[in-house]
Amino acid sequence: MRSITLLFLIITVATSAQKLTRRAQWQASLNKVDGAPGAILKSIEKDSPLDKSGLMIGDILLSVDGRLITIPEDITSVTYAIRANTPTELLVRRGADVFNKSVTLNALPLEEHEGLQTNYTEIISDYGLSHRAIITKPENSQGKLPAIFFVQGLSCSTLETYTDRSHNWARMIRTVVEQSGMVVMRVDKPGVGDSEGDCASGDFEMDLAGYKAGIRKLKSLDYVDTTKIILYGSSMGSAQAPMLANEFNLAGVISDGTFFKTWFEHMLEIERRLQEMQGVDESTIIKKMNEGYIPLYYNMLILKKSYGEIIDEYPALAEYNYHSPNHMYGRPMEYYHQLQDYDLAGEWERLKAPVRILRGTNDWIMSDFDNDMIIEVLEKAGHKDHELVRYKDLDHWNTIHESPDNSFFGKPGTWDPKMAELVVNWAREMAGMKPIKLK
Repeated sequence: MRSITLLFLIITVATSAQKLTRRAQWQASLNKVDGAPGAILKSIEKDSPLDKSGLMIGDILLSVDGRLITIPEDITSVTYAIRANTPTELLVRRGADVFNKSVTLNALPLEEHEGLQTNYTEIISDYGLSHRAIITKPENSQGKLPAIFFVQGLSCSTLETYTDRSHNWARMIRTVVEQSGMVVMRVDKPGVGDSEGDCASGDFEMDLAGYKAGIRKLKSLDYVDTTKIILYGSSMGSAQAPMLANEFNLAGVISDGTFFKTWFEHMLEIERRLQEMQGVDESTIIKKMNEGYIPLYYNMLILKKSYGEIIDEYPALAEYNYHSPNHMYGRPMEYYHQLQDYDLAGEWERLKAPVRILRGTNDWIMSDFDNDMIIEVLEKAGHKDHELVRYKDLDHWNTIHESPDNSFFGKPGTWDPKMAELVVNWAREMAGMKPIKLK
């Protein structure tokens, strides 16, 4: 009887360790249909499961596994929810015909890195959600190693660097993973990558809970030097990093593309910048700020309403809202309601760990002066080890542009390996390692 019980426990542990299944890939491109439900197939890879199933370019996916596609966020949610080697149930419209199609999609290939051990594992947050975690370490390494933990921006995008992710943020991740010489841990937020949940309904607290569970896991690994864990925070993650460093007594913070003020102040500042970059004259900008953006964001962030509720109450504000009724940048209203009330500035003031701040001079997302405010607060608090680098021509997405306007209007930019080398060597320096030249 005892042996049977032991066998049951072993099987249970093995099963729980494999709870997360691998996400699938569409091998196609989808765009939201304007003004109606559905996502239109814009391209389909030849000989892919969708192609072999008889689906065609121009077909409209109305629902995926029972989830109706009504807003752009639904496309992201269903894309992360589809699973490999499991039938995906599609409701499709082709012209006047509506039909069901069951398709078994291919798995998205796992990352591979030469000279690294790559471990796909999972952690469970205090919300009970399993998150995909990816941990890399140099092969044949001995003893305890310093580590980097990624804290990403607010968008519903994975930290994986699979083959067809060629943009410069993915390149930045790949460079840190492959060339830092350190253990690197990435945790995907709820509903992203292989993680459980739905990013479009996941809030600020849920994201933080995943990061906290990840850091606890990282500190438990016997090959990690827990006195030398560095946080690399990008965008929203750059403002969350001081909070996490304070809570877990970590060894350093790299803050890439950060902000300091409340989200209400941030949104007013970015709306003004957007108007300026679109050539709007100053008198009109003042009018739009007073009549539109200030009341819109006051209602959203201070009074905790959704865009839909605000516009129902004040229809004239509809022309100022370019987001969906319940989402902004793919995240729900609750995310920003919680964010507005977080004391992020106070976390900077309390920070004791060394700090390195990367500010791109062509970053039009975040306000430049916030970086000076952070340095001033650190110095007033007696902080001893901080550095701010304003990197020439860098935008918010680790890309070099001639101007902020070029970045805003989506013109091609370039990759600067010296920028990535700076970040890698910041991490190595704070972990007590020698600087390197990138390969």
